[in-house]
Amino acid sequence: MRTEYPAMLTHVDQVEPVPRRIRGLLGGEIVFDTRHARYVWEGPYYPQYYVPVGDVADGALVDEGTTEHTSRGKVAVHGLRVGGVERAGAARVLTDSKVEGLSRTVRFEWEALDAWFEEDEQVYVHPRNPYVRVDALRSNRAVRVELKGTLLAESSSPVMVFETGLPTRYYLDPTTVDFSKLVPSDTVSECPYKGTTSAYWSVRVGERVHPDLAWSYAFPTRQLEPIAGLVAFYNEKVDLFVDGEHLERPGTPFSGSSGDGSSGGSSDD
Repeated sequence: MRTEYPAMLTHVDQVEPVPRRIRGLLGGEIVFDTRHARYVWEGPYYPQYYVPVGDVADGALVDEGTTEHTSRGKVAVHGLRVGGVERAGAARVLTDSKVEGLSRTVRFEWEALDAWFEEDEQVYVHPRNPYVRVDALRSNRAVRVELKGTLLAESSSPVMVFETGLPTRYYLDPTTVDFSKLVPSDTVSECPYKGTTSAYWSVRVGERVHPDLAWSYAFPTRQLEPIAGLVAFYNEKVDLFVDGEHLERPGTPFSGSSGDGSSGGSSDD
């Protein structure tokens, strides 16, 4: 199906070198520290890091005696034991692969580690896709947000966020949002490109509350600083009018879930 925004250009099982230093921490100790990781696209939207076994801390990997077979080769399932912390099934060592550069590499489950770093900046949710671009641009387009005919926000000074593989997101000044229709939510999500959300809101129309339709980042990543403190709504779940044109609600991986509509996921992100 054709969309009105750029699609991903990567494919499943694509492999590329990672030019960045990648580190993982667990229990206050370094699990791995590598300058020779590989990006591997196990799915179409974002890659995983595959780390040379030689760059993993001695004794950290615990062979659990289980093997799996993937399109990339034979995998031995391992647990992790670092800093007095143990995580079962946390790593998969690719013992032999026909794919150049992947033999004797290991892929860690993201949630098994306490923190991941690209160089000295922490990364959330999943590795950043090197083929994804995210830009925040100020605009004077007229943006109106409605739900079932109820006006939620109206602005002529949005910040528009363009992210590869997703529809444009419109971030609006809080003074242009009708907070009498919004209900604070406890939801928190993380995005590898924007950071951690500071607030979520559901929307009340009549007697019904529609969960988690709007969000904000008080302290986004430095690349997305223009959206700090602004409010965005799901294109997928509200009616958006831009310069008077009613935008069709897009179908995305986030159409049926909470999260900020980032390619990284939801609550999640």
